[in-house]
This record gives sequence, C-alpha cells and structure tokens, in this order.
Amino acid sequence: MLDGAIELLREWIGLDASTIGTASLTRAIRGRMEALGLADPEAFVAVVRGDVAERDKLVEEVIVAESWFFRDRQVFEFVATIAATLAPLPGRSPVRILCAPCASGEEPYSVAMALLDAGLAPGQFVIDAIDVSRVALERAARGRYSANAFRNADCSFRERWFRTEGSAAVLDERVLSCVRFAWANLCDDQFAADRSTYDVVFCRNLLIYLTMEARGRVERTLDRLLRPDGILVLGAAEPPILKGDWIPAGAASLFALRRGVHLPPAPPPPEPSVRPPRASLRPARESLRPAAPAPAVPTAPPAPAAATPTLQELLEQAGALANARRHLEALELCARHRVALPPAPELFFLMGMLHQSLGDLDRAEGCLHKTLYLDASHEEALLALALLARQRGDTRMAETYRQSAARVLARKAAP
Repeated sequence: MLDGAIELLREWIGLDASTIGTASLTRAIRGRMEALGLADPEAFVAVVRGDVAERDKLVEEVIVAESWFFRDRQVFEFVATIAATLAPLPGRSPVRILCAPCASGEEPYSVAMALLDAGLAPGQFVIDAIDVSRVALERAARGRYSANAFRNADCSFRERWFRTEGSAAVLDERVLSCVRFAWANLCDDQFAADRSTYDVVFCRNLLIYLTMEARGRVERTLDRLLRPDGILVLGAAEPPILKGDWIPAGAASLFALRRGVHLPPAPPPPEPSVRPPRASLRPARESLRPAAPAPAVPTAPPAPAAATPTLQELLEQAGALANARRHLEALELCARHRVALPPAPELFFLMGMLHQSLGDLDRAEGCLHKTLYLDASHEEALLALALLARQRGDTRMAETYRQSAARVLARKAAP
C-alpha cells in the first residue's frame, strides 16, 4: 500500500528500505500521512512530490543522524597529520575538507578541533559540511550539545573547546567559525558539478543505507570531488561496498582510503639494433634454445623458470592485486621477485604499504626505511613513517618525519 512513498524515498535519497526495516519505514510514512490528514497513500505521494517542504519532512522521519565527537579518533589524527603537512607548503591553497553527510555537526567540528590542536590557523583550511536534513543543520549551526555527543573515553577536548550552559555544552566560536554548513543531497549528480575538489572527503555511514544503484552514483560523485591524491574516509563497514580501485591510505585506519596504485606508463622499449650479426659473435643470450648438456655429466633437463618481470611490470602486477584488496598475494609477488631486481624505492614503498595494510607495522617500517635509504626525498614514505610513529605513541619522531615530508614537498613545489 505504501510502495509509492517508499519508491519516492528511493528516488530522492537512494534509500534501501530493507536497511531500516519495513516496520520503521511504515511508521514514518503513516505519521506524515496523519499529520496531513490523508488516508490515501497515492494522494500522499502526490502531495510530497509537489511540495518540497513536505518531502523534507518525510526525509527527516527516516534518516539516521547518529553521531558523536571524535568517532574513531585515529581517523582525525590521520587527517590532522595530512593537513599539517600540506598547509605550510609555499603557495599552497588552504586544505579543503568536506563532510557529507554531516548530521548535527559533530564530525566537521571534530575535524576543526583536530586541525586547530595540530597548530593550523583557521586560514589554512576550509571545512564544508552538507546534509539532506535541515533540522540537523540547524542543530549544527547552534553548536549546543548534550552529554550524548561525548562518548569517548578521552574527552579532554571538551575542556579546551566547550563551555557549560546548564546541561548543554556550547562550542567555542573559534571552532564554530571554521565550518561552513549547507543543505545538499549527495545522491544528486549535480551536487559535485560546481564544486572545487577536496583534499579529504568524509562520507561515513551513508553507503550502508543506499541501494546498489545509489551507491554507484555516490561513489562517482565522491571520485569527482576528490583531488587526485585525496583521501576518502568511510564508515567501518563501507570499504568493501566500493567498486573502484580504492586502497587503505595509511596505518591509522582502514576506513581512510585513497585511489589505487596508478603507475606512470612504462618507457618505450629501446630501438632494436640494426647491425647485422657477425659470425664471430656468440649466440644471443635471449635465445630460447637450451644449451646441450656436457656429455661427461648427464643431467635431467632443467625445469623452465618463470621469467623475472621488469620493475615496471612487477609494480603493475602487484598494484593490480593491491587494488583488488589481495594484499597478501601482492606482497608474495613482490618478495618472490625482489632479489632478482636492482633495489628500487618504488618497490620497497609498495611493500611497506602492503605490510601496513596487513597489520605488520614492524615490517612496514623496515620497508619504508629502505625506501628512504634509496630515495631520501620520498615524501610519501616520510609521511607514512610519521603516521606509524604517531600510532606507536612517539609524537616527537612523528613530528620529525612530518617536518621532513613538508620540507621535501616545499622543495618540489618551488619553481
């Protein structure tokens, strides 16, 4: 009987009705019908289709706007480290961050507090926050929160950035002014059409409520919104939902992703020699004909050995496995052929990222140090080591690596 209203929600916000349950959805729709004094579901659908305000009220009844400050704290530490590395670069525009959806503001305000605590000035970053719920946006703009928004064991940030008014915690104006809120629908393909790209996009716990078709639309939108080296932050259950070649962005959390390994095209093969062979030359090394065994030492013919790939081929093959989230296979492939190739920073860095994705931080750190031994200006290895050091609780070493990465990036950015 209510299929029309359910279909409307699927069209408008991509809602998969099964994710919140038919009973809950029925109660929400019936509640809005009663508020309008309508008993006919088709009449209700006609009203909602023609009245944006009524459509918004129906959406308010079904969305899940649950959040709290510093949910998955390691994600915010990761983003703060990225921002603190990028922001000081000469000629660098402010670090751009998007939270979509933003619920009642806990997430974007957590980002702002993390960046301010990391020493960034408000002019060094931009935080945009959007949501399809106008009620949630109004609450976010007020910046007043109950105890329910503070669920972490470490709530020391509350003393720094909030004041108490009765039973409410009121956010400091310095944090409030760092976030720009706006109403928008991420399921609308036009949302990304006129926006500049972002260094970091938070899109947590939205995809799990969407239909497969809506997930595809949102993923394409997220891809358009991210800069080529941007970071995408999802909810814990959402990385497997994505269809693109996303891989973990760092040890801080598997929820933070970046685009897969995209390698530059291999250089063209060298021009073949045009000199005619001379009779005195030995047979070409690449000849496929095996040499005859010595008569005095009869041996069985050797088993054909798998050809060792070039460095570029190995990186491409391992990168394809990593992008398919087959991290262990990718690592085994690298280890199998590494000894036959000259030492290369690109290979050790990839192996470090693979060890990191598999949770072996000691081996990851070893590979990253080998990367730097071969290429001291490898800023990605420096930044990865900063994140590993922070995860181990060594803030001094984390800051040393971060500053080194910033200096390398500054030199590369200089004309």
